[in-house]
Amino acid sequence: MNKGKVTIRTFLEMKKKGERVAILTAYDFFTAKILDEIGIDCILVGDSVNMVFYGSKTTLSIGIDQMIHHTKAVSKAVKRAMVVADMPFLSYQTNVSDAIFNAGRFLKEGGAEGVKIEGGLEMTQTIKKIIEVGIPVMGHIGLTPQSIHKFGGFTVQGKKEKTKNYLIESAKELEKIGCFSVVLESMPKDLAKKISGSIKIPTIGIGAGSFCDGQVLVVNDILGLFEDFKPKFVRRYAELGKEIRKACQKYLEDVKSGRFPSEEESY
Repeated sequence: MNKGKVTIRTFLEMKKKGERVAILTAYDFFTAKILDEIGIDCILVGDSVNMVFYGSKTTLSIGIDQMIHHTKAVSKAVKRAMVVADMPFLSYQTNVSDAIFNAGRFLKEGGAEGVKIEGGLEMTQTIKKIIEVGIPVMGHIGLTPQSIHKFGGFTVQGKKEKTKNYLIESAKELEKIGCFSVVLESMPKDLAKKISGSIKIPTIGIGAGSFCDGQVLVVNDILGLFEDFKPKFVRRYAELGKEIRKACQKYLEDVKSGRFPSEEESY
């Protein structure tokens, strides 16, 4: 495992060596500090915060100021991992000038070292301009949650030949314009394998099988903190939601019964 500071150069070196890239989301100082200390390669300040933290049904309504606020908290905790921030809906789709300015805010105000932008061929000109001013970009194709209404729900992408070709060409174009990696979300594993083998930048899978160069998951999902639903591609490593419920229930009972605080817990 690389022990030095993770940068876009590290991502490319890991691809060459066949070393898997491990990414998790974080939205606060405490979680980011833990992830950085255990050696996570990259922390994504995902717009998924809108669902798991703010309780929204989609990622669409979160604003750029909220995202920068969370990014700043994460960046303060991190020493080694690369911090990448999601650019929220309508922060980059309107025009190139807005996209560059808003992407720059994540680095200047939020302390991020790169941004993630959803979209394939239709977004490459905007992404190219952002990269040209010195802002690293992680691409994101397949199921792009900000386009959820266009897809008609959280559905697997790339099953039809036309969509498959679009995703392959998008990945190649994102590499060509300078993206340092690309997220492949919710697509058949064979398609993800083909894309991963056709480009020199790392592919980061989420619901895209084991042939990607790395993986990303939402930290709340793997910890069992977000219990509303569990996607097929999520592996639960803990059930902290149940543990928190048990602990708080016990506290409630102890307060009501007078068992807390005890003599030892009093001055």
